Amino acid sequence: MVTGFKATKTLLAIALTLLLVSCSTKEDNAFKSQFMAYKALFIDGGRVVDTGNDEVSHSEGQGYGMLFAVAADDKDTFDALWHWTQRTLLRSDGLFSWRYRPCADNSESCIDDPNNASDGEILIAWALLRASEKWGIKGYQDEAGKIVQAVEQKLLVEHQGGVMLLPGEYGFTSQSEGQKSLQLNLSYWVFPALTDLSALSNTPSRWQKLHQTGLTLLSNMQFSSYQLPSDWVRFEPRNSGSAKSGLSGELTLTNVVSAEFGFNAIRIPLQLAWSEQVRDNAALAEELFAPYYQWWAKTPTPATVNLLTEQTAEYEMTPGMQSVKLAVKYLMKSEEPVWPTVNRKMDYYSASLTLLSMLAVSDNAS
Repeated sequence: MVTGFKATKTLLAIALTLLLVSCSTKEDNAFKSQFMAYKALFIDGGRVVDTGNDEVSHSEGQGYGMLFAVAADDKDTFDALWHWTQRTLLRSDGLFSWRYRPCADNSESCIDDPNNASDGEILIAWALLRASEKWGIKGYQDEAGKIVQAVEQKLLVEHQGGVMLLPGEYGFTSQSEGQKSLQLNLSYWVFPALTDLSALSNTPSRWQKLHQTGLTLLSNMQFSSYQLPSDWVRFEPRNSGSAKSGLSGELTLTNVVSAEFGFNAIRIPLQLAWSEQVRDNAALAEELFAPYYQWWAKTPTPATVNLLTEQTAEYEMTPGMQSVKLAVKYLMKSEEPVWPTVNRKMDYYSASLTLLSMLAVSDNAS
């Protein structure tokens, strides 16, 4: 009887393994199919084209394209994207110019804003690290390490009890009552990437503190009656912070780029749910995700809401935004997603959010 019980357990284990492999293969095939459409629609000669913004390319898009190419096991496309990014956007200091606007030269001379955008650095470095792990090429990891070092030198700042990620090298600091005020974008905190990239740092504790600072900020970024985070926020220094924040400052929407919960901030719940550290902290997860569930319960859900006036957009969430909701509900509540299809009706950003959401689910299903 004991032998029979052991045999039954063995058969169940084998069946479960086969089921997991089958599900993983199905998810991989679905992602690869979506990426083929994405590549045909948005990748041109190694650059990702933002079809919703005058056909520009930017460091964020290159990072997304590289991440997706790794996940789809498409090394040729990955290399084309990385080589274009190196050749065109890479600055001498190891950061990346954030925007390329097509011009006759088709070269770095087409860059119309040489400032960087730190989500681009984070995404590109993460894609290189994942490529190194997937294809066993140490050179990719070495390049990721160089980006991590550049980020540490120019974009990570110790400030008022935390470690902050500047959105760009220039333009996001000002003086307030003799102290430095920072404008931040919490959607640039790609939480699972911060955890992975810390392994490439000589000071991993700075990245761990950056991760924790981001969570602390988001716990306090619950604006308006909707209690949602904004695309952009200002961190104003104060002599003492609240007991809840542990930071010596106050978060406000004064003179920020965008006071909406909108096209930037929609990435925040996805990147939170993608983080194992967040999912494993039930109390924190309940606090952080409750406003999103309440917002998404509105039918139809508006694409954006101004957190100063509470005025909502007259159009509903894009398919990419819907994908974020699907991924979060899978990762946090195990609700199976039915993904929208990447096609010509989608612009670059909506398609990118869809693939990013699928990747988050795939990462945590394997």
